[in-house]
Order: sequence, then structure tokens, then C-alpha cells
Amino acid sequence: MNFGEMLKVAWKSLASNKLRSLLTMLGIIIGVAAVIMMMAISAGTEATISEQIIGLGSNLIFISASFQRGGPNEGPANSRGGLVNSDVTAIRDTISGVAGVSVEQDADVTVKYGDTTLTGTTVIGTTPDYLIVRSVSVGNGRFFTTEENTLASKVVVLGSAVATKLFNGADPLGQEISLNNVKVTVIGVLAPKGLVSGTDFDQLLYTPIQLVFKKFTPSQFARIFGDQVRQIFVSVDNNVKIDDVVQQITILLEKRHNVTADAPDFTIRTQADIISARESTTSSFRTLLAGVAAVSLVVGGIGIMNIMLVSVTERTREIGLRQAVGATPGDIQIQFLTEALMLSLVGGFIGVLVGIGGSMLFAKFGGMRTVIVPYTVMLSFCSAALIGIFFGFIPARQAAQLDPIVALRHD
Repeated sequence: MNFGEMLKVAWKSLASNKLRSLLTMLGIIIGVAAVIMMMAISAGTEATISEQIIGLGSNLIFISASFQRGGPNEGPANSRGGLVNSDVTAIRDTISGVAGVSVEQDADVTVKYGDTTLTGTTVIGTTPDYLIVRSVSVGNGRFFTTEENTLASKVVVLGSAVATKLFNGADPLGQEISLNNVKVTVIGVLAPKGLVSGTDFDQLLYTPIQLVFKKFTPSQFARIFGDQVRQIFVSVDNNVKIDDVVQQITILLEKRHNVTADAPDFTIRTQADIISARESTTSSFRTLLAGVAAVSLVVGGIGIMNIMLVSVTERTREIGLRQAVGATPGDIQIQFLTEALMLSLVGGFIGVLVGIGGSMLFAKFGGMRTVIVPYTVMLSFCSAALIGIFFGFIPARQAAQLDPIVALRHD
């Protein structure tokens, strides 16, 4: 019997019990679909995280303060160590390969203009390099200058959404608004940027950081912490190795803060470091999801083996007749393996369609991004084929070992 005839016989056998065949394939269908959907969800999550981190800026280095707790005679807790605002100037003026350096200090304010009041609005005190570091641009007007920052000038740049709420389409440039009780002049409006990594840039206000230290930092806080900052952002030129810049900054800050490499009062991370850390977390989650989905495939394979064993018992006389007319044990074994393989392949194909379609529907209605990974489609489909061969071998072997005389006597 050639392979084409085997396929016809296998298809005819499966088609004669449509419902049973469909139920047998159900485990394979669910397993393949689950693998594709779980991997699509995981890949979508990783892509979203990477885009959010990259969206913060280009070639960024994040320098974070690691405050130390003072001893009994060393002043208030957290008063030693950490980053200060002057570190920004030192990095900008000393380190080569730096495109921009920015620092941020936020405060919650009540914004007033005319009859409009916005409560709980966040004002970001920063430096002129903020535009470079955060990859934002001014849509109207200008950003504040280094001189305005040094003098703590009472100027403000609005996020696009804040400008719309306050001025409702009117030109805000040159207008005075109140931040708490401080009058500031609007000098610019940022172009829309939207939500990036949990921060809605359009809902913020931007002023010189020296103005925030002077007017919007509580006196108790200012007395203890002075001009200490939590984080400094450094944007590196595209043609410079980011690791070289990290090394230069590390040496500079160790000297400025009088600390050693073994006990620094700051930590430095790059975007690649953060993405790698997030990916390692999602990788573990992805492995767990893939393992759960793989169980469905194994269960589907057990279903195939079970139904093929039943089929061997039901078709014992047919097997005897085939052997009587010249079919060898090898032919019988290949015949039943073909049926098992066909069940798994058809189930795998349907599972692929269900998995791709389910991933698209989940992205549309589930509120989470999904990315269909091509290799997982091929991997799950090939796994279904291997499952069919593996779990179909025992029934096929059993069919091939039947004694033809005993088989012919079977009712």
C-alpha cells in the first residue's frame, strides 16, 4: 500500500466517526492554541515594556540616589550621601559624549487661570536639557533657558492637555497663571507626547528646578535635604559607547561624594539594564505559561492514544483481513501511525487558527497588547505532530503485533 492510499484509508476511518475524532483532537487544539496565545501575550507585554522604557528618551543613563542613614551623632536620617543638583552641572561640563543632562523634582500644586482651577496638578522642576533627555519638543513658544533656571525665574511650560484645560484653545503665551500662590508666566506649550511608562507628559507643568526648590519645596524638607535630588537622567550621543560614559560618571561621582566603589551612595543603570531586568521577569512568566499550555498538548496526546487503542480493538477483524491479503506488520503499524498523525496535524492546524484568532481578539477586547511570534506557531504545530507520533506508536505497535488468525476469528 502506498502512502497516498494510506492517507485515504486513514481519512475514511476518521471521517466515519466525526464526533469522536473531533473530541479526540480537542486536546491538541486547545494545547496548540494555548501555546500561541500565551506566548503572544507574553511577547506583547515585553514589547510594551521595552517601548515605554525607550519612550522615556534616547540612550539614557539613570543615576539614582542611594541615601545612607545617619548615626546618632550624624544628623537626621538620610541626610548623608545621595545626589545633589550640582552633580548635574558637573556631569554636563566634565563628561565627554553627553548629549544632555536633566534632573527632575516634582511637587503638587493648584493651578489657577481666570475662573479655571486645576487641583492636584504636578509641576516638574527640571533643567533646559529636559527636551533632549526626554525626547519631547515644544509645540508653541519656547522652553526655559539655563539663565532662567539659575535665577529661578517665574516661568512655566505647559503640557498640551493642561494648556487645553486652562485656555480652551486660546493662545497661552505671555499669560500669567498661579501655581499655589506663585504667579508664573507661560512661555511655551509642549507638543503632545501622551502616556509613556505610566507618566502622562501632557498633564504636567514644567518650571526651572531652582524655582521648585525655592517656592514649592516645603521648608522642613528643604532644611533637611537642601538641593538633594532622587534621580539624574543622562542622554548619551549616538556615536559614543554608553558603557564608557557610565564609567566616567561613576568615577566623577565617587570623587565628588567621597565614596568608594564598594559603598557608593548612588546607582547607575542604563535603559538596556532595565529592559533586561524586565525581560528576565517576563521570561520566567512566559516559561510558566508555556509549561501550562504544554500540559494541554500532553493531555491531547493521551486522548489520541486512548482513542487509537479503542480503534485497534474495534478493527481487529479488519486488521486480520489486511494481513490475510498481504499487509505486513510494518504496513499495519504505519497505517495506524498515519491515523494518529492525521488527528494531531488536523488538530494542530485548527489550533493554530484558533490561537492566532484568539490572540487578535484578546488584543482587541482584552485591553492587553499581543504579539504573535512566528516561531511559536511552527513550534506548537510541530509539537502537535510529534505528540501524535509519540502517543500513536503504542496503539500502532499493538495493531501490528496482532496474530492474523486470532484477528480473523474476532467478532
